[in-house]
Amino acid sequence: MIKNITAILGVLAALASLSLADSAPEASAQDTKKMVQNNFVETAQKGIKLSGYVDAGYSYNFTGAANGSVVNSRVQSDSAQQGDFNLYAVKIALEKAMTSENKAQAGFRVDVMIGEDAKYLANPSVQSNTAQDSNYLFLEQAYVQLRAPVGNGWDFKVGKFASILGYEVMERPANMNITYGLLYNQFPFWYTGVLSSYKFDEYLDGKLGVANGANSDNNTTTSGESDGVALLAALNVTAPGGNANWSHNFEYSTASENSTGNPTAPTPTTQNALPSNVGSTTAAGGAWTIIYNSWGNWAPKFANDKLLLAFDTVLGNTAGANGTNAGATGANNTTWWGASAYAKYQFNDWFSLASRGEYFGGDNLNKISNDLGNNNQAAGLSWWEYTITAGFNVIDNVLIRAEYRLDWGNNIAGTSVDANAGSQNSSGPAHYAGAEVVYSF
Repeated sequence: MIKNITAILGVLAALASLSLADSAPEASAQDTKKMVQNNFVETAQKGIKLSGYVDAGYSYNFTGAANGSVVNSRVQSDSAQQGDFNLYAVKIALEKAMTSENKAQAGFRVDVMIGEDAKYLANPSVQSNTAQDSNYLFLEQAYVQLRAPVGNGWDFKVGKFASILGYEVMERPANMNITYGLLYNQFPFWYTGVLSSYKFDEYLDGKLGVANGANSDNNTTTSGESDGVALLAALNVTAPGGNANWSHNFEYSTASENSTGNPTAPTPTTQNALPSNVGSTTAAGGAWTIIYNSWGNWAPKFANDKLLLAFDTVLGNTAGANGTNAGATGANNTTWWGASAYAKYQFNDWFSLASRGEYFGGDNLNKISNDLGNNNQAAGLSWWEYTITAGFNVIDNVLIRAEYRLDWGNNIAGTSVDANAGSQNSSGPAHYAGAEVVYSF
């Protein structure tokens, strides 16, 4: 009897407390949070994650006020003259990752960028101070991921995926520095095709793939202005302990790349600017591109994860097709090479300092300018740059960085990379100062 009375009183007390809560003028913030957590509609499969960032900043190039004055070694959104506010990118990624289980399974990933970087990454041949467009939409990646339970598990990406070449990536906040490096600007950015990967053991993994050609959604023919078919391969070695990597990456394309623009106009800092067809004559299969890239990084254990060292190297060859203008004074074949060295030290939880030094060279100007009518096109290419970047993590999910960069070399600044431009071009030095604020989610 007493137990029953006690139970009834407990129920009445609970009802009374609910009534008092309902009569309160407003719910507390904590109660509201509980309500949001406990009342939702599930509209997607479990395991699908949304992430991304907003990256905005300010850049200042000391290259003069003329609208055509650019630093030819820098990408579009890093080369604008004088002061410029930038919306570099709004990045949104949606992913259903596969688990670590070695069984038949599938997933997907979609990455979208909006902003000034988006326009350049989608159209590498676009190089102009007036070409920045913060409203531009770029589909960075979109692929289906599959796993075949063969051996240790054989994975496949089918669709559009980021390049396997180079140490730097398309996402600025993931790189050590704000600006893109000299070498990064010469690598392919993305492919459309199939990429397979296999992990032999905890120290060795490899990749094999085939795509439409770098930065191209074209078909795999080599006629006309198609970018041809690209064959991809990679081998990555991981040190015991996981604190170092050494990656070897290779691409062979059956046509020179990024040839879908104007085949006779110079386009500063375009990748493999030499066209696969020259003039009005279409030459099928008369061009190729070969790229070997080796990069590595090392976090010495004696530095307690505060120091990161890295390097990046490249050796490439691009040949142009024989067309009506093939007899121009400029050569229609180019070999190019380069090296980068990186260092970053994390002084404490909120402050870091990173530096980058680079060299990029070639036996002629055809890697960066496809103006075969230029009498000085066969002149050698030699570009250098040094960058130092300070990083501040003072608020959760917020990265603030400030940077100084110095570029120098033949025809490094001016209105184009045309060596005939005379006084319009300069060998530098070209100075840059900038800052960015990144919020990641």
